[in-house]
Amino acid sequence: MIITSDTQQHHSQLGGKAGALAKLAGAGFNIPSWFAVTADNDLNQKHLTEQVEKLGGECFAVRSSARGEDGVEHSFAGQYDSFLFVDSDSLEEKIRQVWDSHQSTHLEVYQKTKNIAVDQAPTALVQKMVEPEVSGVAFSADPVTGRRSHAMVAALWGVGSAVVSGECDADTWLIDLQGEVVDRTLADKTHHHQRSLKSHEGVCLVETKEEKRHPACLDLQQIAAVARLSRQCASHFDCPQDIEWAIESGQLYLLQSRPITTLTHTPDPDDPLTVWDNSNIAESYSGITSPLTFSFAERIYEHVYREFCILLSVPQQRVADNDQVFSQMLGHIQGHVYYNLNSWYQVLAMLPGFSINRSFMEQMMGVKEPIPAEVVEEILAKTRTSKFKDGWSLLRTAIGLFNNNRGLQKQIDGFYLRLNTALAALDKPLSQMSGVELAAHYRELESQLLKRWDAPLVNDFFAMIYFGVLKSLCEKWLGDGSLQNSLLLDAGEIISAEPPRRINAMAKEVAKHKSLAHILANIEITAKEKLILLQKYANIFQLYQDYLEEFGDRCLEELKLESPTVGDNPQSLLIGIGVLAKRFCRLADAPGEKTNVEISHVEIPEVNFEALTPIKRKVFDWILHQTKNRVRDRENLRFERTRLFGRVRQIVLSLGKRLFEEGLIDESGDVFYLKICEVMGVYENKKPTQKLRALVASRKQQQSSFVAAPPDRFETRGPLHRYTSFSSTTSEKEVAQNTNQLSGTGACPGVTQGTVRVVNDPRKAILQEGEILVAQQTDPGWVVLFPAASGLLVERGSLLSHSAIVARELRLPCIVSIPHITTILKTGDLVEMDGSKGTVHILKRAVDQTACDKNQIDNFCNEI
Repeated sequence: MIITSDTQQHHSQLGGKAGALAKLAGAGFNIPSWFAVTADNDLNQKHLTEQVEKLGGECFAVRSSARGEDGVEHSFAGQYDSFLFVDSDSLEEKIRQVWDSHQSTHLEVYQKTKNIAVDQAPTALVQKMVEPEVSGVAFSADPVTGRRSHAMVAALWGVGSAVVSGECDADTWLIDLQGEVVDRTLADKTHHHQRSLKSHEGVCLVETKEEKRHPACLDLQQIAAVARLSRQCASHFDCPQDIEWAIESGQLYLLQSRPITTLTHTPDPDDPLTVWDNSNIAESYSGITSPLTFSFAERIYEHVYREFCILLSVPQQRVADNDQVFSQMLGHIQGHVYYNLNSWYQVLAMLPGFSINRSFMEQMMGVKEPIPAEVVEEILAKTRTSKFKDGWSLLRTAIGLFNNNRGLQKQIDGFYLRLNTALAALDKPLSQMSGVELAAHYRELESQLLKRWDAPLVNDFFAMIYFGVLKSLCEKWLGDGSLQNSLLLDAGEIISAEPPRRINAMAKEVAKHKSLAHILANIEITAKEKLILLQKYANIFQLYQDYLEEFGDRCLEELKLESPTVGDNPQSLLIGIGVLAKRFCRLADAPGEKTNVEISHVEIPEVNFEALTPIKRKVFDWILHQTKNRVRDRENLRFERTRLFGRVRQIVLSLGKRLFEEGLIDESGDVFYLKICEVMGVYENKKPTQKLRALVASRKQQQSSFVAAPPDRFETRGPLHRYTSFSSTTSEKEVAQNTNQLSGTGACPGVTQGTVRVVNDPRKAILQEGEILVAQQTDPGWVVLFPAASGLLVERGSLLSHSAIVARELRLPCIVSIPHITTILKTGDLVEMDGSKGTVHILKRAVDQTACDKNQIDNFCNEI
């Protein structure tokens, strides 16, 4: 079939190259006349002759135009045959050769490499041949750097095939958006292509005349015209374009246009810089996080931090002007959750004292290094207003801060009342609710709590401020910033320290029954079997039930809705109780023996306040008192967050069952591959249900492609989809594996010595007595290991992270933010740690790690 450029039919059969030309010709671009011949082997010679006569001219170009060719994903450049300067007598032969070129070996390899399905024979594009004085290629964006503001033009004397094939060097220019040349490279143009009747392809390589080798082959006006043509093509297709062009007798022709496929994964260096950091958030969302959990967390962060700014009396107009920032607080990158630091700093910049509060926020978030100056300048430029507006905003926010600080306890009490009311016993169990009822209950929680998270937010902010001020005063007035941690050892009752105490209490009761202790500690016996046995010990089982009632929602990765709770899988809790109970049994058998679970690891040090004047002492005591209260309430309010997430988890699990029962997903657990708005939309009649299975399948496939986690901190420019990998931008030096001295941030004072146990999954870990726990990060689910540990070394975290706060409450020597410690230390290494100075000294390396681990396992099994 012959398809002409002016027909409105059969355009779907034109293929990529001819299809693009048809659209461009319709838009008025100057394109040599053409027609296309589909590969149906029924080539009517009469019709062919008629079309050739309409084109006019003596010679023609015959090119391929396959369906996938010159597409957004794949260019197929050079994979099919093309012929230039074809006379009318040879035209049918060359058309058939183009058709047959889809059977070539190199095309087959290309398709397999790109994972492309084998296509049918291409359509042949027949175009009136232009015999140019100069020709070449052009890109509407720089394909090397990715800079979209620069067009690139490459030109050479003669036919452009020499440039396209890369056989000859060409002159190259970069042109900015104003049409000015910003860079040029003039080649020594020793050779070029010209017409050849003897060549199979229609062209041959010839030497360039000496006088034309070094001068530019385009003038400034022509350069600008070619760059403009490439950008016009890009504008027409809404996509950066790679074009071929030619100039004959002073007239510029467009020969073809296709997307620049390499730009899909090339960032634009002119795009704004974004800094991503997982710091403390890895404590809550470590590893792969489901789409459902991320969409839920993203929604919470958006609502609560917008509310936070309103609570602190940030002017409504300023909040509105920065509205898009609140929905960009987090990023979900290759399945992992990151802080978008640009958004966090921009929110902070809405408040007074940005330059001071920046460092306080970095301490709270565990950010190891400040944000680049480029981002700071951009944020200041966005938030800068007139002096009068700045002064008025500062006054309003200062008043808001004062009022919130003064009324914070009342806010906290009101929040607890609202939370307890919202989470009160339901009239109907969740398991009996319909999907509509479950969605309504979620929306009720959202309106009562998720959008009214006032007390935790304000308390967190003041915890950040007071904590930073206390550290500064310890450094300036007492000469030792590390005293801050010592002074916070008696911060008051922190609920996160209660689970280890309860575990100790249960272990003491279990220790009265040695056989029960051995059974609970046995990793081979299932949790179900242990619970059946435990019910025979009424008082112990009641303690266990009480623990689940109050702390059943505390689990590993407790803020992930997909995480099983202690109630779902109590094995690690039961093993922890059993191991501790066995130690209490040994202590009872040897009364003189000391065990680390019976003693406090540190004493509160004496602080010399004599250097302080009476006024400074009063100020210091007030700041210390405020810091203790805020840190205590920060951790306790985080527990209330756990309760809320526990209820949401139950709602989501029930919704998953409803979706499965109604045949909308293949299994109830597939709900975690959907977003919260998609799940709610099903029962609020806002989302189509027929696409749920496809969404689940797509996201499962995407998640399976995640090989390695991105680095803890990295930078991007522009959209994330342009990146296939990320490079760490942290400035910390890589710690040598053979070093004997490590350092981090001291979080709880105390010097202790012992062998370390590196734990990646606490569900499978058992600490031997006196061991120092080493982890990449911890969350409340790790508490079953804390009572047995003599020290805690954490790769991530900050002084206000969960591990630091709970360690201070338990008087457990602790150091956080120790780079690479989980890879440098090996289980069995003997170390001495100083929680005040933040130092770790390696005293002795484990001789044979494999043998060491095997011996420990054998010893443990013998004990059982």
